[in-house]
This record gives sequence, C-alpha cells and structure tokens, in this order.
Amino acid sequence: MDLRAIVAIVVGIICVGASFAAAQGNSKLISTALEGMARQPEVQGRLFTSMLIGVSLLEVIPLISVVIAFMLIPIISH
Repeated sequence: MDLRAIVAIVVGIICVGASFAAAQGNSKLISTALEGMARQPEVQGRLFTSMLIGVSLLEVIPLISVVIAFMLIPIISH
C-alpha cells in the first residue's frame, strides 16, 4: 500500500475519532446540565453559562486534532 494512502486513512481515523469523542462529551455535558436545571431551576442561568463554556472547551480539542492531522499530510507525503 502506498504511503499516501496510509496517511489518508490515518487522517480519516483521527477525524472520525475526534468528532465521535466530541459528540460523546457534549451529550454527557448537556444532559447533566439539563438534569441540574430540572432539579434546581433557580441556578439555571449559572448552569447554562457553565454548560456553554464547557461545550466550547470540548469543541476545541477535536478542532486542534483535525488541524494537526491535516498538517501531517504534506510532512509525511514527501
């Protein structure tokens, strides 16, 4: 198998893994925040703000991993 094909497969696996991990993390974070809001409606504003900050921090990790994966293509392909 050609090295470029292997690199393309690895980049695809990295992208799929990062997006799957982000989706799992976001679903867990949002469901937990919604449970907390349902139990204590008086802290809804603080929980919502914390949830949005957590979601944004969780989304940065797959973005960085995808950028690094795509940066590997020209380095390894030569």
